[in-house]
Amino acid sequence: MKVAIDAMGGDHAPEEILLGAMAAVKDYGCDIVLVGDETLLREAMGKHGVREGEHIFVHHASEVIDMHESPGAAVRKKRDASVVVATRLVKEGECAAVISAGSTGAAVAAALFGLGRLPKIERATIATPIPNLTGTTMLLDSGANVDSKPKHLVQSAIMGSIYAKYVLGVENPRVGLLSIGEEETKGNELTLSTYPLLAQVQNINFVGNIEGRDIPQGTVDVVVCDGFVGNVVLKFGEGLASAIMRLLKDAVQQSGFLTKMASLMLLPVLKRLRKKLDYAEYGGAPLLGVNGCCIICHGSSKAKAIKNAVRVAKEFTEQQVATHISEMIAKEEVLTHGGN
Repeated sequence: MKVAIDAMGGDHAPEEILLGAMAAVKDYGCDIVLVGDETLLREAMGKHGVREGEHIFVHHASEVIDMHESPGAAVRKKRDASVVVATRLVKEGECAAVISAGSTGAAVAAALFGLGRLPKIERATIATPIPNLTGTTMLLDSGANVDSKPKHLVQSAIMGSIYAKYVLGVENPRVGLLSIGEEETKGNELTLSTYPLLAQVQNINFVGNIEGRDIPQGTVDVVVCDGFVGNVVLKFGEGLASAIMRLLKDAVQQSGFLTKMASLMLLPVLKRLRKKLDYAEYGGAPLLGVNGCCIICHGSSKAKAIKNAVRVAKEFTEQQVATHISEMIAKEEVLTHGGN
């Protein structure tokens, strides 16, 4: 398969994007189309001895959407922006997936305008993997929609369940609704209205409300909420993981000689912990609900994250996630007869 990557998006573009593409070609056998300033890209390729046309190709795009720009307006105005052009390659069938570490809003807007939504899908949603004690929990929505209706959360639950089943390999994913208590009567207007709708969905394993502390515990495989709450949860989790690792490091450095020597025995354990908490290991977050494959990466993604994002795109495409979503949404009656 061939994957289009927005080579100008992210804090470390384009060199780290190129290094990630090189690693992906080696590990996953994909062809990569790097979309961006051809002069900068070919300079980087020359620096690393990469020959164009041997699994890595360059597609010129003359514009870049900056982080401070309004996503929708920028996507409409900058028709030759790297993320817009990369998405267009998927729309035209030249590539199977698009990956971007640039502006999340721009990537979402480019996918919505360029690929469109799947039939009956009202809102696309970002599904972000969060490590837990036993594996991974998918958080939906982590930022695509800051204001959602009950029907949107129901669609997110269905899409997240399908992704967990076909990509994460969870046979009967447990789906939870993020709230302030486990009881059905706890929550705000959105969660109180969403709960009875989720209980009616026949094709997901809805286990009820969960609280924020349940996410790292692995109580559920899929957790749904609106994008405002989801993004706050995601950013808090990232900050907490970083702070814990820093506190551990500082505690060791401030300890005596014997403690420092003992800590060397724990080094392999700490490295495994750090790897589990590293977002780069998970690659990127799929934008579910669009008619194609769009993977959104962290803005500070380096080569490892880009390589793993290609893996996510490959799995998403091979497992035909978008097709499964369309089939499930089409036959879910609660979306037709219930909710707003």
